[in-house]
Amino acid sequence: MDSPGSLSLRRYGPSPGSHSHGHFQVLLGLAGQLELEIDGRGLRVPTGGGCVIAPGAHHDFEARGGSLCLVLDSSDLGWTQCTAPWLQAAPPPPAMTLARYLASALQQGRPLARTHGPALLLEAWLPSAPLSRTPSLADPGARRRAIDWPALRAWAALQWHRPLSVADIAQQVHLSPSQFAARCREEQGQGAMAWLRSQRLEHARLLRSGGMPVAEVARRTGYRSPSALTAALRRD
Repeated sequence: MDSPGSLSLRRYGPSPGSHSHGHFQVLLGLAGQLELEIDGRGLRVPTGGGCVIAPGAHHDFEARGGSLCLVLDSSDLGWTQCTAPWLQAAPPPPAMTLARYLASALQQGRPLARTHGPALLLEAWLPSAPLSRTPSLADPGARRRAIDWPALRAWAALQWHRPLSVADIAQQVHLSPSQFAARCREEQGQGAMAWLRSQRLEHARLLRSGGMPVAEVARRTGYRSPSALTAALRRD
């Protein structure tokens, strides 16, 4: 799934069983009440409430009286700033107002709502920050953009089936390839390409530990053949 994501209206009823996915899922209650269990913790999304489910979180839902929600499925790493504490089912008022508009626009088939709605919803949900002067590159006190490494790993885990470059990774954290390479060496203790290889191999090892066949693991993680994956696992 590509950022910023896709919007839909969904009606919930009986529980379909627990599941998880590799992207963020944002739920905003439009009608009824949705009962959730996320990684063993209960959460209620009433009309006017909402929550952000992080990638990999196992969750189950049920709405005995029925529930209608606006749902955003997104891989945009900006949502990592909205998942703590994820149990707080109270989206900012602007986000809920926007959600109601987007729901109406989706029903009317307005294409701009589907195209721009995901990014606008993230902007409305993010905590507001006070205006400040733009720091100069020469300013030793200029603050750097923080890299959310766990969220970046979660995003990368969805991309291993295709060629992935340092530039692709850097773009996700709004840095140039050279800036990302420097930060990777500084904060992760290894070069950018070495970090990419280690993350791909770690994901492959995780899939193998779950019993997935070598050929399928190689396909999902972008190794050119099962033997190439086996060799990489042996070298590590």
